[in-house]
Amino acid sequence: MPRLNNKIALITGAARGIGEATAELFAAEGATVIISDIQDDLGQAVASRVLKNSEYLHLDVSDERDWADAENHIQIKYGRLDILVNNAGITGFLETNGPHDPESFDIESWRKVHEVNSVGVALGCRTAIKLMKSSKAGSIVNLSSRSGIVGIPGAAAYASSKASVRNHSKTVALYCAEKGYQIRCNSIHPGAILTPMWDAMLGEGKAKEEAINAIAADIPLGTMGSTMDVAYAALYLASDESKYVTGIELNIDGGILAGSAASPNKK
Repeated sequence: MPRLNNKIALITGAARGIGEATAELFAAEGATVIISDIQDDLGQAVASRVLKNSEYLHLDVSDERDWADAENHIQIKYGRLDILVNNAGITGFLETNGPHDPESFDIESWRKVHEVNSVGVALGCRTAIKLMKSSKAGSIVNLSSRSGIVGIPGAAAYASSKASVRNHSKTVALYCAEKGYQIRCNSIHPGAILTPMWDAMLGEGKAKEEAINAIAADIPLGTMGSTMDVAYAALYLASDESKYVTGIELNIDGGILAGSAASPNKK
Protein backbone atom coordinates (compact mmCIF):
# COMPACT_ATOMS: atom_id res chain seq x y z
CA MET A 1 0.00 0.00 0.00
CA PRO A 2 1.29 3.52 -0.77
CA ARG A 3 2.75 5.18 2.32
CA LEU A 4 0.46 8.24 2.10
CA ASN A 5 -2.67 6.55 0.83
CA ASN A 6 -5.75 8.82 1.09
CA LYS A 7 -3.78 11.65 2.75
CA ILE A 8 -4.41 15.31 1.84
CA ALA A 9 -1.09 17.20 1.72
CA LEU A 10 -0.27 20.87 1.24
CA ILE A 11 3.30 21.70 0.22
CA THR A 12 4.50 25.30 0.08
CA GLY A 13 7.26 26.49 -2.23
CA ALA A 14 6.56 23.44 -4.40
CA ALA A 15 7.30 24.98 -7.81
CA ARG A 16 10.92 23.83 -7.78
CA GLY A 17 13.70 22.31 -5.71
CA ILE A 18 12.89 20.39 -2.54
CA GLY A 19 9.21 21.31 -2.68
CA GLU A 20 8.86 20.00 -6.23
CA ALA A 21 10.61 16.72 -5.39
CA THR A 22 8.46 16.31 -2.29
CA ALA A 23 5.25 16.93 -4.24
CA GLU A 24 6.16 14.32 -6.84
CA LEU A 25 7.12 11.76 -4.20
CA PHE A 26 4.01 12.34 -2.10
CA ALA A 27 1.77 11.96 -5.15
CA ALA A 28 3.55 8.73 -6.08
CA GLU A 29 2.89 7.49 -2.53
CA GLY A 30 -0.87 8.02 -2.82
CA ALA A 31 -1.40 11.51 -1.40
CA THR A 32 -3.64 14.16 -2.87
CA VAL A 33 -1.14 17.00 -3.20
CA ILE A 34 -1.91 20.72 -3.13
CA ILE A 35 1.11 22.32 -4.79
CA SER A 36 1.50 25.94 -3.71
CA ASP A 37 3.91 28.73 -4.59
CA ILE A 38 4.07 32.31 -5.87
CA GLN A 39 5.73 31.22 -9.12
CA ASP A 40 2.46 30.33 -10.76
CA ASP A 41 3.74 29.15 -14.15
CA LEU A 42 6.29 26.81 -12.59
CA GLY A 43 3.79 25.59 -10.01
CA GLN A 44 1.15 24.88 -12.64
CA ALA A 45 3.74 22.94 -14.62
CA VAL A 46 4.55 20.78 -11.61
CA ALA A 47 0.85 20.11 -11.00
CA SER A 48 0.38 19.21 -14.67
CA ARG A 49 3.34 16.82 -14.56
CA VAL A 50 2.28 15.19 -11.29
CA LEU A 51 -1.27 15.29 -12.69
CA LYS A 52 -2.81 12.48 -10.66
CA ASN A 53 -4.30 13.67 -7.38
CA SER A 54 -2.84 17.17 -7.47
CA GLU A 55 -3.76 20.81 -7.95
CA TYR A 56 -1.97 24.14 -7.90
CA LEU A 57 -2.80 26.90 -5.43
CA HIS A 58 -1.23 30.37 -5.38
CA LEU A 59 0.07 30.99 -1.87
CA ASP A 60 2.39 33.73 -0.62
CA VAL A 61 3.33 32.27 2.76
CA SER A 62 4.12 35.70 4.20
CA ASP A 63 0.57 36.91 3.47
CA GLU A 64 -2.01 36.15 6.16
CA ARG A 65 -4.84 36.65 3.66
CA ASP A 66 -3.42 34.02 1.33
CA TRP A 67 -3.34 31.54 4.20
CA ALA A 68 -6.95 32.33 5.04
CA ASP A 69 -7.91 31.72 1.41
CA ALA A 70 -5.98 28.45 1.39
CA GLU A 71 -7.68 27.32 4.60
CA ASN A 72 -11.11 28.12 3.17
CA HIS A 73 -10.35 26.33 -0.10
CA ILE A 74 -9.07 23.19 1.62
CA GLN A 75 -11.95 23.08 4.09
CA ILE A 76 -14.57 23.41 1.34
CA LYS A 77 -12.95 21.07 -1.19
CA TYR A 78 -11.45 18.38 1.06
CA GLY A 79 -12.92 18.89 4.51
CA ARG A 80 -9.57 18.33 6.18
CA LEU A 81 -5.79 18.49 5.89
CA ASP A 82 -3.54 15.60 6.92
CA ILE A 83 -0.07 16.90 6.04
CA LEU A 84 1.55 20.31 5.76
CA VAL A 85 5.11 20.68 4.49
CA ASN A 86 6.24 24.24 5.22
CA ASN A 87 8.97 24.31 2.59
CA ALA A 88 8.82 27.84 1.12
CA GLY A 89 11.86 29.90 2.00
CA ILE A 90 14.41 32.41 0.71
CA THR A 91 18.05 33.18 1.46
CA GLY A 92 17.56 36.85 0.70
CA PHE A 93 20.57 36.96 -1.65
CA LEU A 94 18.42 37.11 -4.78
CA GLU A 95 15.22 38.52 -3.30
CA THR A 96 16.59 41.50 -1.35
CA ASN A 97 19.26 44.18 -1.65
CA GLY A 98 21.23 43.11 1.41
CA PRO A 99 23.83 43.13 2.86
CA HIS A 100 23.21 40.27 5.30
CA ASP A 101 26.08 40.28 7.78
CA PRO A 102 25.46 41.10 11.48
CA GLU A 103 27.35 44.40 11.39
CA SER A 104 25.78 46.10 8.40
CA PHE A 105 22.61 44.22 7.48
CA ASP A 106 19.84 46.09 5.69
CA ILE A 107 16.73 46.14 7.89
CA GLU A 108 14.24 45.77 5.04
CA SER A 109 16.16 42.77 3.74
CA TRP A 110 16.17 41.29 7.26
CA ARG A 111 12.41 41.78 7.53
CA LYS A 112 11.72 40.24 4.13
CA VAL A 113 13.68 37.08 4.93
CA HIS A 114 11.91 36.70 8.28
CA GLU A 115 8.48 37.38 6.79
CA VAL A 116 8.89 34.46 4.41
CA ASN A 117 10.92 32.01 6.47
CA SER A 118 9.71 32.63 10.02
CA VAL A 119 6.32 34.32 9.77
CA GLY A 120 5.39 32.08 6.83
CA VAL A 121 6.02 28.94 8.86
CA ALA A 122 4.15 30.29 11.89
CA LEU A 123 1.11 31.14 9.73
CA GLY A 124 1.32 27.74 8.08
CA CYS A 125 1.38 25.95 11.43
CA ARG A 126 -1.56 28.02 12.69
CA THR A 127 -3.58 27.18 9.60
CA ALA A 128 -2.68 23.51 9.76
CA ILE A 129 -3.68 23.20 13.41
CA LYS A 130 -7.14 24.56 12.55
CA LEU A 131 -7.54 22.09 9.69
CA MET A 132 -6.01 19.11 11.50
CA LYS A 133 -7.18 19.31 15.08
CA SER A 134 -10.08 16.93 14.52
CA SER A 135 -7.77 14.56 12.64
CA LYS A 136 -6.59 11.21 13.95
CA ALA A 137 -3.15 11.61 12.39
CA GLY A 138 -1.97 15.08 11.35
CA SER A 139 1.65 15.87 10.51
CA ILE A 140 3.40 19.22 10.10
CA VAL A 141 6.87 19.10 8.56
CA ASN A 142 8.82 22.34 8.72
CA LEU A 143 11.90 22.91 6.56
CA SER A 144 14.56 24.59 8.64
CA SER A 145 18.23 24.30 7.67
CA ARG A 146 21.70 23.44 8.89
CA SER A 147 21.90 27.23 9.14
CA GLY A 148 19.23 27.13 11.83
CA ILE A 149 21.62 25.26 14.11
CA VAL A 150 24.96 26.97 13.42
CA GLY A 151 25.91 30.58 12.74
CA ILE A 152 26.34 31.89 9.19
CA PRO A 153 28.25 35.21 9.22
CA GLY A 154 27.27 36.23 5.70
CA ALA A 155 23.61 35.23 6.01
CA ALA A 156 22.53 36.43 9.44
CA ALA A 157 18.86 36.89 8.58
CA TYR A 158 18.60 33.49 6.94
CA ALA A 159 20.29 31.74 9.87
CA SER A 160 18.14 33.60 12.40
CA SER A 161 14.91 32.82 10.55
CA LYS A 162 15.76 29.14 10.23
CA ALA A 163 16.61 28.97 13.93
CA SER A 164 13.13 30.35 14.51
CA VAL A 165 11.67 27.50 12.46
CA ARG A 166 13.64 24.98 14.50
CA ASN A 167 12.36 26.30 17.81
CA HIS A 168 8.78 26.96 16.71
CA SER A 169 8.46 23.38 15.48
CA LYS A 170 9.13 22.15 19.01
CA THR A 171 6.66 24.64 20.46
CA VAL A 172 3.96 23.50 18.03
CA ALA A 173 4.71 19.85 18.83
CA LEU A 174 4.32 20.43 22.57
CA TYR A 175 1.26 22.67 22.17
CA CYS A 176 -0.59 20.08 20.10
CA ALA A 177 0.32 17.32 22.57
CA GLU A 178 -0.84 19.50 25.47
CA LYS A 179 -4.18 20.13 23.75
CA GLY A 180 -4.66 16.48 22.94
CA TYR A 181 -4.59 17.14 19.19
CA GLN A 182 -3.32 14.21 17.16
CA ILE A 183 -0.90 16.48 15.30
CA ARG A 184 2.83 15.90 15.18
CA CYS A 185 5.30 18.62 14.23
CA ASN A 186 8.93 18.07 13.27
CA SER A 187 11.68 20.00 11.49
CA ILE A 188 14.09 18.96 8.77
CA HIS A 189 17.54 20.55 8.54
CA PRO A 190 19.04 20.18 5.08
CA GLY A 191 22.65 21.13 4.50
CA ALA A 192 24.53 21.29 1.19
CA ILE A 193 21.56 20.15 -0.89
CA LEU A 194 21.96 21.07 -4.56
CA THR A 195 18.89 23.19 -5.32
CA PRO A 196 18.19 26.39 -7.32
CA MET A 197 18.70 28.30 -4.05
CA TRP A 198 22.45 27.79 -4.54
CA ASP A 199 22.52 29.36 -8.02
CA ALA A 200 23.52 32.82 -6.80
CA MET A 201 26.52 31.38 -4.96
CA LEU A 202 27.77 28.71 -7.38
CA GLY A 203 28.04 30.61 -10.66
CA GLU A 204 27.84 28.84 -13.99
CA GLY A 205 29.70 26.37 -16.19
CA LYS A 206 33.15 25.27 -15.05
CA ALA A 207 33.11 27.70 -12.13
CA LYS A 208 29.94 26.03 -10.84
CA GLU A 209 31.46 22.58 -11.15
CA GLU A 210 34.56 23.67 -9.27
CA ALA A 211 32.45 25.31 -6.55
CA ILE A 212 30.40 22.13 -6.09
CA ASN A 213 33.57 20.04 -5.85
CA ALA A 214 35.01 22.44 -3.26
CA ILE A 215 31.85 22.20 -1.14
CA ALA A 216 31.77 18.42 -1.46
CA ALA A 217 35.36 18.20 -0.22
CA ASP A 218 34.25 19.55 3.16
CA ILE A 219 31.31 17.14 3.54
CA PRO A 220 32.01 13.88 5.41
CA LEU A 221 30.10 11.80 2.84
CA GLY A 222 31.98 13.57 0.05
CA THR A 223 29.10 14.85 -2.04
CA MET A 224 26.30 17.40 -2.05
CA GLY A 225 22.83 15.99 -1.43
CA SER A 226 19.88 15.86 -3.80
CA THR A 227 16.36 17.17 -3.39
CA MET A 228 15.12 13.57 -3.16
CA ASP A 229 17.27 13.01 -0.09
CA VAL A 230 15.17 15.63 1.67
CA ALA A 231 11.89 14.51 0.09
CA TYR A 232 12.30 11.02 1.51
CA ALA A 233 12.88 12.46 4.98
CA ALA A 234 9.69 14.49 4.62
CA LEU A 235 7.87 11.36 3.48
CA TYR A 236 8.88 9.51 6.65
CA LEU A 237 7.78 12.36 8.93
CA ALA A 238 4.52 12.82 7.01
CA SER A 239 3.59 9.14 7.09
CA ASP A 240 2.09 7.09 9.89
CA GLU A 241 5.42 5.27 10.18
CA SER A 242 6.55 8.17 12.37
CA LYS A 243 3.41 8.23 14.53
CA TYR A 244 5.53 8.33 17.73
CA VAL A 245 7.88 11.06 16.47
CA THR A 246 7.23 14.70 17.33
CA GLY A 247 9.39 17.71 18.14
CA ILE A 248 12.53 16.29 16.53
CA GLU A 249 15.03 17.91 14.18
CA LEU A 250 16.20 15.62 11.39
CA ASN A 251 19.53 16.58 9.80
CA ILE A 252 20.00 15.76 6.12
CA ASP A 253 23.53 17.03 5.58
CA GLY A 254 25.98 14.29 4.69
CA GLY A 255 27.40 14.33 8.21
CA ILE A 256 28.32 18.02 8.43
CA LEU A 257 26.64 18.58 11.80
CA ALA A 258 28.14 15.43 13.26
CA GLY A 259 31.11 17.61 14.12
CA SER A 260 33.45 17.14 11.21
CA ALA A 261 34.33 20.15 9.07
CA ALA A 262 36.03 18.05 6.40
CA SER A 263 35.65 14.75 4.67
CA PRO A 264 37.10 11.79 6.63
CA ASN A 265 40.53 10.64 5.56
CA LYS A 266 40.31 8.07 2.81
CA LYS A 267 42.45 5.00 3.28
